[in-house]
Amino acid sequence: MTDILFGPSGLGTSAARVMSQLSHDPGYVEREWGDGTAPPLYVPVVERVNEPLAEEVDRRLVSWARECGFEGGNLELLGKAWFGKLAMLAHPDSDDPDHLLIAAQLNAAWWAADDLYADDSEMGATPTALPPRLALAMAAMDPVPHAGEFTADLDATLRSDPVLVALRSGMEHIAQLGTAAQVQRVNYSTFAMFVSWNAYAAWRYTGDYPSAWEYLAARQHDSFYTSMTLVDVVGGYEVPASIYYDPRVREAAFRAGTATVLVNDLHSVEKDAADETPVCNMVLQIAADRDCSIQEATEVTVELHNSIVRDFEAGHRALQSIPSLELQRFLRGLRAWMGGGYEWHATNPRYKSSAQQEPQQEEQPAPSAD
Repeated sequence: MTDILFGPSGLGTSAARVMSQLSHDPGYVEREWGDGTAPPLYVPVVERVNEPLAEEVDRRLVSWARECGFEGGNLELLGKAWFGKLAMLAHPDSDDPDHLLIAAQLNAAWWAADDLYADDSEMGATPTALPPRLALAMAAMDPVPHAGEFTADLDATLRSDPVLVALRSGMEHIAQLGTAAQVQRVNYSTFAMFVSWNAYAAWRYTGDYPSAWEYLAARQHDSFYTSMTLVDVVGGYEVPASIYYDPRVREAAFRAGTATVLVNDLHSVEKDAADETPVCNMVLQIAADRDCSIQEATEVTVELHNSIVRDFEAGHRALQSIPSLELQRFLRGLRAWMGGGYEWHATNPRYKSSAQQEPQQEEQPAPSAD
């Protein structure tokens, strides 16, 4: 681990190194998306595209998923999801396939739980079954102490469900390459995300859907912030808790995660609205609140996204004076995740088949989302 430099003394050349890193700033751009009729999205530029690296991570991911028990259509869908490409795009500070595999595994496991447990009715997701399923998911990720005769049934269940196997295996991989603190950080951000999933389930079950403000409050804890907790683990360093949980840093991370999840909502409108039990989505909630068209609600969501990204940009700039190499690398990682996350959604064939079509930027396969 690198020494932590979070104070006024002993800065010297280390602070200079931080400023040298920041001088090579790839910046932000406005990018058209969908069919080009909505306002452009303000996003960080994509810092790396390396298809051979993505393919290697995906090859390892599919092999791992098969070992976890995924088979048939679910294994095929996972194989086409390109979570290896997501890891490659979102974590440009690592070119180690094993480290990138951590991000691919956990994102694949989270998405499998989201589809099979929470979101997709056609895949067996039901609101009433979700809370007990998530309770078992927590036990898979953060193993509970032995409880005598009652442990056998729990262990058998955790071994019988590929989603639970994948969640446990992914956390074991993190434990091999990260610290105990990083492992628990991922656990608790995931469990906060699960609370939001339960809120969505209640709204869908009762049909009493939330206002946009209430949905957004829940969505900020069910965002790509959870994926971004892996930034330093994948990068091979650790942001210490005193810095990671500083309110300014946490605010930056939540902004990055929320901005990226709004990109997901924008690309997912058609899919979410088509489910037999409609999925909550910022665009759909705004349209319902204001009794306006999807186009108008889309424009409001884009404006919100762009405002959040600009707030992140300003916050990042304000934090550049703090001479911590770990912090500066982490903030750069959050920004890279936003840029890579946009590219992941924008080039995704799953969305290209819908009404929202991304203008061709480059020929490359892309992952699934939402």
